[in-house]
Amino acid sequence: MSLQAKSLRTFIGSNQFNVSRAFYRDVGFEESVVSDQLSYFEMEGVGFCLQRYYVEDWVNNSMMFLEVADLDAAYRKIEAMQLPSKYPGVRLQPIQDDDWGREFFLHDPAGVLWHIGTFASDDSS
Repeated sequence: MSLQAKSLRTFIGSNQFNVSRAFYRDVGFEESVVSDQLSYFEMEGVGFCLQRYYVEDWVNNSMMFLEVADLDAAYRKIEAMQLPSKYPGVRLQPIQDDDWGREFFLHDPAGVLWHIGTFASDDSS
């Protein structure tokens, strides 16, 4: 049986809703305001819901993975934005290589950890 799914959207929290909204717009997501408590952010067909709701333990354990086509270009673009100097609490960590692929980390203003990466191609076949 198929559910005929159309999208999958996770919810993340924010301790300063308007600061987080500005952060995600700066990163390049388009915002659709749902209510004064909720916005949907989308980039190239993928997205998530940001809510005006904050539980420290939950937010500090929230992680997102954004797969990109060109990791080096994505890192250069994010680095050039100088987000850590613009938004308190934001951290950017350099690209690292793993067995499964490559990634860098970006912490949003509330503490949500973004893994931005690419998967290694399977050349064994």
